[in-house]
Amino acid sequence: MAMEQVMQTLKKTGAEERIAVLRMEIDYELAGLYDAMMEENMEKSSECKDRLEQLRLEFIRLEA
Repeated sequence: MAMEQVMQTLKKTGAEERIAVLRMEIDYELAGLYDAMMEENMEKSSECKDRLEQLRLEFIRLEA
């Protein structure tokens, strides 16, 4: 039973660390999206939106 608790704690810690990194990645992509919108660069804007969607889905999975 103790080993299960250790594994759950490690998974939780790993998820919390990944969430912190995800927040930074989301901020970075949002800044990139803003730049793309200011430049009216539709291709870059679309790429940023796609990446943000991937990050959003990962964030949701980790928080569940």
